[in-house]
Amino acid sequence: MLALYVLVLGGLYSIQRALYYPAPGGGLALADDPEHGFEDMSLTTSDGLVLRAFYHPARPGMPTLIFFHGNGDDLNGGEVATRAFAARGYGVLLPEYRGYGGNPGTPNEQDLYRDGAAGIYWLENKGLPLNDIVLIGNSLGSGVATELAKRKKVGGLVLVSAFASLPRVIGQHYPYLPTNLLVRDRYDNVAKIGRVTAPVLIYHGTADKLIPPSNALRLERAQPAALLALERGAGHELVYSPVAAQRISAWLRDKFPAPAPPPPDSGTALDRRDGSVSNSSP
Repeated sequence: MLALYVLVLGGLYSIQRALYYPAPGGGLALADDPEHGFEDMSLTTSDGLVLRAFYHPARPGMPTLIFFHGNGDDLNGGEVATRAFAARGYGVLLPEYRGYGGNPGTPNEQDLYRDGAAGIYWLENKGLPLNDIVLIGNSLGSGVATELAKRKKVGGLVLVSAFASLPRVIGQHYPYLPTNLLVRDRYDNVAKIGRVTAPVLIYHGTADKLIPPSNALRLERAQPAALLALERGAGHELVYSPVAAQRISAWLRDKFPAPAPPPPDSGTALDRRDGSVSNSSP
């Protein structure tokens, strides 16, 4: 029995990344909706990979959100989760991970940090200040978002359905496995979140069976300045629900008040040829 147990552990160790990076198959397509206005573009990582991404520019004075999806999702899911923010005027950048959506490379913890960092660098190169960037991490994406918020003084961090660490949440499902020894990619959010200086929202469903809400409580204890919001009856699909868009938008409005409207005469222009009035505001 002991030999069989060791054999199973060895097998799990060798294939673990295939288990927790199950990149979905199928093609990626942008929603044909001019209101959302996502653009298909690419990001270049520090190790030279060119990765596909979606981007929606912000209205003047609005922050830009970088959304990192979960391990079983892709850009299409990210677009669904963030289209309500785009419609409200927020900028949205959806970086895709290596090995996902037809991108080159193989996903692992350190390289996913590179992929996420490429999105921040791209926005910085466009002249966007760090304090106008908000990182949103869903499920596995919480690990990428937390690491980058620790490194960079961004404007905010939102963790949705986040785990305290990957070994911990796997251990909650498989208590008979030595996950601290077995799991190679750790995404140790609970050890990092206390070093995040940006405002933090921790948002979790009380009925999440994949990542139990005890993970959110543990993260809150590690970062007392964070706001913890628990959505009663919501499961692990929380980020795709209309209530999530409303709750996160309310937090964003509090941290990033909408810019003051322009004076009445600055948004219109008189056409001298026919006397008509044309709207020149965005």
